[in-house]
Amino acid sequence: MNRVQQRQLGLIYGAALGLSTLVSDLIDLVRGEGGGLVEGDPAPFSVAETLCGVRDIVSPIAEEKGLKLECIPPEIDGRIGYATAVSRVLLNLTTNALKFTQSGTVRMACSQSGSSRVLFSVTDSGAGLPQEVRRALFSPFRHSGGRVRFSNSGLGLSICRTLLSAMNSELHVEKSGVRGTRFSFELELPPAQPSTAVMRE
Repeated sequence: MNRVQQRQLGLIYGAALGLSTLVSDLIDLVRGEGGGLVEGDPAPFSVAETLCGVRDIVSPIAEEKGLKLECIPPEIDGRIGYATAVSRVLLNLTTNALKFTQSGTVRMACSQSGSSRVLFSVTDSGAGLPQEVRRALFSPFRHSGGRVRFSNSGLGLSICRTLLSAMNSELHVEKSGVRGTRFSFELELPPAQPSTAVMRE
């Protein structure tokens, strides 16, 4: 496969991922079941594997745009929580970050913020978010030219907020550095095995 074909595949993959995410978010919005993915009991899962799984999904988008994609796992890996919901939130945030970043780096990071609490963040080196954009950031709809339109990023962020609320958390957004944006959330995730640690590269 030559470079042109690889580029074309990257474009197709990025479009397919965006469409798939949009459809899933729309279904949840219509059904009002954004928290449905966190039903049932929390179960042991690997935070590092969850981060790596999201990284593997979005890597083609980063490669196509020439962006560096960093993934920093926590020191303590095994946790008890809702792996599917965490993965979906991170996927939405990372996809958005890659979409709005034209050069530089997108970083997924995870760190222990307490004995049973974990802080997740997605940081980009994009143009940043003006204050007026932040006010409507979580709205699935935008008003433009007298019309109401779907907002792909707003829809995804709205679902993220719903999922996090179901896990007793909330999504924070702030400026990162001179231009970039940082989204973060903190979850109560008790260690599944306190001695399990992840070796950082």
